[in-house]
Amino acid sequence: MTIPIIQFNFLESIGLRERARLKKFLISLFKKEGKKLAGLQYIFCSDKYLLEMNQQYLQHDYYTDIITFDLSDKNQPINAEIYISVDRVRDNARQFNSSIKQELHRVIFHGALHLCGYKDKTVGESKEMRNKEEKYLGLFDRST
Repeated sequence: MTIPIIQFNFLESIGLRERARLKKFLISLFKKEGKKLAGLQYIFCSDKYLLEMNQQYLQHDYYTDIITFDLSDKNQPINAEIYISVDRVRDNARQFNSSIKQELHRVIFHGALHLCGYKDKTVGESKEMRNKEEKYLGLFDRST
């Protein structure tokens, strides 16, 4: 069995500590959700960069904190790119009275949960997504 490759790439800087622990935890998140993971690329970028991607690939003309691209072949382990706006993470942390670290982890897990099949378009889906985010934030905070 091959170990999934998870990489963090920074077009914009943001403090992301404990990367090895985070990678290990993400692998366990996919296992807990019953999904096979081949690889994840997290790309941390600016609002402007993510807005251009949102317009080009999704035909959405608004800022977002995250865009997840599942690049997997059908019936194959998950291989994906997850783009995260560091500007949105910082703004959301202020808006929701959270730490940047907590908000950054929330968005990282949010992208992983999308790849596990969770959606957030309806009120019910959003509630389930928030519950899952909280579950994994708690588990990560308690893990060593």
